[in-house]
Amino acid sequence: MKIARIDAFQMSWDDNDTPAQRSAFVIIHTDGGLTGVGEASPMQGGLASLGIVNSDLAPMLIGQDPLDHAVLLDQAMHTLIKLGPEGALTGALAALDIAMWDLKGKTTGLPIYKLIGGAWKNALPFYGSIGGNGARSVDEVVRVVEKRLKDQPSAIKIRFDNNRTALDTDINGDIEKARAVRRLVGDGFPLVFDANNGYTIGGAIRVGRALEELGYWWFEEPVQHYHLRATGEVARALDITVSAGEQTYTLPGLNDLINAGVRMVQPDIVKMGGITGLLRCAALAHAHGVELVPHQTQPTVGHTANLHITASLLQNAKPVEWNDPSSRTHRMFENPPVPVGGLFHLPEGPGLGLRINEAEINERRC
Repeated sequence: MKIARIDAFQMSWDDNDTPAQRSAFVIIHTDGGLTGVGEASPMQGGLASLGIVNSDLAPMLIGQDPLDHAVLLDQAMHTLIKLGPEGALTGALAALDIAMWDLKGKTTGLPIYKLIGGAWKNALPFYGSIGGNGARSVDEVVRVVEKRLKDQPSAIKIRFDNNRTALDTDINGDIEKARAVRRLVGDGFPLVFDANNGYTIGGAIRVGRALEELGYWWFEEPVQHYHLRATGEVARALDITVSAGEQTYTLPGLNDLINAGVRMVQPDIVKMGGITGLLRCAALAHAHGVELVPHQTQPTVGHTANLHITASLLQNAKPVEWNDPSSRTHRMFENPPVPVGGLFHLPEGPGLGLRINEAEINERRC
């Protein structure tokens, strides 16, 4: 089996999508007729990653055996190292890795989780990840959380998505929103607070203390992600678990975060080398005794790949992240991943287990 062609393209979900709001996919076609689908990091619509696939990676991979994916993509990483190693390059490699694992499963007739070594669970709980709360009033935050509770999540994460150049802008208001959500769901319901890098060290510690009193589960990315020492200082100062890592693109970068004092790492499968990369992250986290709770906001390919990984590796895993409950992305697949009774069920088909709707792809690809 050889790689015959690689398509790298954006998908537009709505007629008024801007390029930055679209999703980035790759489809690898083999000479035997099998195809594998992968997804790149969606930052700015993934355009930079797709450009690297088309101009640099595809010419290197045509004619190669996709089952050699780990060797091929490590070679590609180091050949193009001056384009990275973080950001668009690793997002491109992640998309290709997921697609090659999809091909590996289709070649063997097995789902990816079986190729990894089996699943602890075939049905996984999720947490509802709700963004945009920095701009909402307290009452608006409560209403949007109430709406997401109807999906039967096992936990809720409130994200703030504030301007990262204006730190500590409304600490009192942020804490009040955290209190209001706690009042809504009651004392025993798991809650997560994602600051989206919105605080200084002092501001983060102040918010973290309030979250401890409110019984929040973890405190995500309290300070700028590139200030590893600052992240570690906040983590060591607080009793609540401080998490980070969704903006980390390499294994050494994740190791630096752990060494700084972070005890929950959250690499993202569409940024951190795909399935192969996340397997390496899991080994690193296990060796250091820290929690691995993968970040994931892409509701189709990335989400499904993350389900296979989580089910296979994490016996006592936290719920998987689910960001977008709308059906707007479902048209690309005949069997899109949706929760049933508060659980995502692993696809049983080979590879990722997703069945592509080619007509919709041809209509909506950009």
